Amino acid sequence: MKGRPLGAAPVVSAASAPPGCEALVVQWVQVATPGMGIMLAAVGRPPGPGPFPSVLLLHGSHGFAQEYVQLAQDLADGGLLAMAASWFQGGAGAGVRFITPISSPEAPPMPDASSLEAMRTVDSLIQAASTLPGAHPDRIGLFGHSRGGGAALNYSLQGGNVQAVALNSTGYPRQLTDRSAQVKTPILMLHGTADHPDDGGSAATNIQMARDFETALRGAGKRVEAVYYEGGRHNSIFTSSTQRHDEVQHVLAFFRRHLCP
Repeated sequence: MKGRPLGAAPVVSAASAPPGCEALVVQWVQVATPGMGIMLAAVGRPPGPGPFPSVLLLHGSHGFAQEYVQLAQDLADGGLLAMAASWFQGGAGAGVRFITPISSPEAPPMPDASSLEAMRTVDSLIQAASTLPGAHPDRIGLFGHSRGGGAALNYSLQGGNVQAVALNSTGYPRQLTDRSAQVKTPILMLHGTADHPDDGGSAATNIQMARDFETALRGAGKRVEAVYYEGGRHNSIFTSSTQRHDEVQHVLAFFRRHLCP
């Protein structure tokens, strides 16, 4: 891919706030790409004219939710143009009970995180984020939770147009660890030591697999930062206010270091 678009350029247009989200201080847009459907997104804007580094937030298997919009608001308060997007429709898994869903029925079906469909979807959203008013087109970061983290990491590995990647409760199967030497962007890993399938995780989100991925990155001389939360679960960013605050601070500091001039 090497930074080249995977498909037709998306069309970004204004959208109405979905039901229950009227009080969230964001700009609502829809991203339409031929053959992919229409993805709803919330844009958090810092004060001032910009240009600002932009960050795309990708939700987990539980689906798009108000909690991701609130994360976008937090990143915008810290000086980043943040877009939380519904990169697939619906949601599934044990993690659904930890979020407040936002319906996006015209988005694509849920893809495998490493599939071509996922890469095309993420690429379309990256193109949209980079062309938002006030966005710096060459300073783009990716934040992904769980399945969204898998898509973010695979997109980066395939040469997508991003300069830094933050991974929250992401799965690290052996095939990704084996590709650690191919990583080109700085990586931030945020992971709970008690991540488990019972609350939305999987065998690949086991803490040891996360540590193995970090070790492989360091062994390959890659730029990686890792924060492990003792007793943290797969969705603790949504259930623990203390962990959430700490994660937001780490994410802001990470993206400021790697995206700001």
